[in-house]
Amino acid sequence: MAVPKRKTSPSKKGMRRSHHALTPASYQECPNCGELKRPHNLCSACGHYNGREIVAPAD
Repeated sequence: MAVPKRKTSPSKKGMRRSHHALTPASYQECPNCGELKRPHNLCSACGHYNGREIVAPAD
């Protein structure tokens, strides 16, 4: 059975985990209503996507 010969140092552990950080969520302005929305997602405020109304807004 494979077992590590030496304890992994905090520095080495930190270097390995340097790519594990979460990136903040990106938002862009809806061209129809100006609300912030996630890219490539339907606008929850006006129901538009790619210049067309997909869902009628709930008033």
